[in-house]
Amino acid sequence: MNTQLSDYTLVWTVLTVSILLSTLAVGSTILMWRKRVGPQPMQVMDYQPVMRESEKNGRDVNDTLVDWGPETLQKILADELPDTEVIVVSNREPYIHEKTPDGVVLRKPASGLVSALEPITRTCGGTWIAHGGGSADRETVDQQDHVAVPPEDPTYTLRRVWLSEEELKGYYLGFANEGMWPLCHIAFTRPIFRAADWDAYQAVNRKFADAVIAEAKSDRPIVLVQDYHFALLPRLIRERLPNAIIITFWHIPWPNAEVFSICPWREQILDGLLGSSILGFHIQLHCNNFTESVDRFLESRIDREGAAISYKGGTTLVHAYPISIEWPKKPKFITTDPSRTLRDRHGIPDDVKIAIGVERLDYTKGVLDRFHALDEFFTQHSDWIGRLVFLQIAAPSRSDLPAYKLLHEECLALVAEINDRYGTDGYQPIILLDEHHTQEELAELYRAADICVVSSLHDGMNLVAKEFVASRDDERGVLILSTFAGASRELLEALIVNPFDPSSMGEAFFHALTMPEGEMRERMQRMREVVRSNNVFRWAGSMLVDAARLRKRAALTSASDKHKQNNRFSVMA
Repeated sequence: MNTQLSDYTLVWTVLTVSILLSTLAVGSTILMWRKRVGPQPMQVMDYQPVMRESEKNGRDVNDTLVDWGPETLQKILADELPDTEVIVVSNREPYIHEKTPDGVVLRKPASGLVSALEPITRTCGGTWIAHGGGSADRETVDQQDHVAVPPEDPTYTLRRVWLSEEELKGYYLGFANEGMWPLCHIAFTRPIFRAADWDAYQAVNRKFADAVIAEAKSDRPIVLVQDYHFALLPRLIRERLPNAIIITFWHIPWPNAEVFSICPWREQILDGLLGSSILGFHIQLHCNNFTESVDRFLESRIDREGAAISYKGGTTLVHAYPISIEWPKKPKFITTDPSRTLRDRHGIPDDVKIAIGVERLDYTKGVLDRFHALDEFFTQHSDWIGRLVFLQIAAPSRSDLPAYKLLHEECLALVAEINDRYGTDGYQPIILLDEHHTQEELAELYRAADICVVSSLHDGMNLVAKEFVASRDDERGVLILSTFAGASRELLEALIVNPFDPSSMGEAFFHALTMPEGEMRERMQRMREVVRSNNVFRWAGSMLVDAARLRKRAALTSASDKHKQNNRFSVMA
């Protein structure tokens, strides 16, 4: 009996010690995490991720101390990828030539993709291949359809590809934007798939593949394929340039496998993308969704721990690379108080707060939802009527498509309704500007605003959030950010909201307007640190470092195979 009691005592002692050690380990892990991430401020909503997306990715944690800039990128290319030619492919071009009554003018499109990629291409050099859609684009290229850019100090070549109206209608407006765009964004707009659009999409992808082959000066270029317009392009390039490093970046969300199954050509889309050496998404969730889609629809070997997919004799790395912006220099164009300029232009009194929204007029951006939240805010806090103006930049977009025409009409109607309800002769709560603005004009707008609202219903990243933060060197202003935008994984100090809940989003307006100065500065300082360190050069550099590793691994494998073959011949001799 005493022996049995002794055994029980021993068992309980071991269990108690084990539990104690486990508790200490968990506590130590939590303490280490808190030290690394820092204290997390209270949020309006409970949608905040536990860690920043860049901190979840172990590959990126150690490079946070690197000062990422053009010089860092150039050093990576010189040291890790010497003599490598870089080719960028996108639908949208970085510079557009347009005819005007005063002659040909050059403009830069208001595009998150262009604002992210242009400084990278400017740094790396090489060739950017894109659709030439400007009315004077043909008049400004040479016989090879080339034009040197940027015009004031050329550092790379823009190669324009010409598309017919029929090709644009089927490939761009049809398959890409009536099919893939709503499919991937899950914004409750039904995707439309037509066989004729698919034929045009395939034909245009082949046309761009021909352009890449024509521009490649070697059989080992690095080709940066951009976005959902070119899902077939990586495979088409791989078949003709088997030694190329093909990095494809998907700028929009990737849906779960069940939603993706809606696409009639799902296997072909996946096959095309798996021609890539590296396939990048903004956040890990989109990587996981893509991998699950491959697992469901293709015969492949998936290494989940290594984030790699083996298919058709090749291997594709599937990684998260959160895109960002070029950290701005002190803007020279702001010579006056931006707030004063904006107030004078729109007749906004000094004692009225200004909230802004900036985007293309697209049903994924939640423009109507933020107006409904503003309506709810005025209902619950009527003392703010007359004390807050919402200035909405809604640049026209894809206006030939029925869904966008309807959205424009709904937007105009809702703005009129809210302005009638709360406005007076000298006060309109919403000012809608459905026109394009330059980056310089947007920078002034960001600086003038008290609040910036990003209410995406589903988004890849959304660079407006980061542009707003980067512009606020006065460390003021509040960012209200949708939990469904990829930026919410990094900008944790924003007021994270659910745009489908107008009541709680209205309360976020109240929180932002009444936020103490100290809290506002603390939030903005931390977000600025994140955007400064996680800038666009780090985004591109991470992909190029991975590309260099792939190239070295391939060289080692080739050398090893050659060594084995020589040994085999020696034994035979």
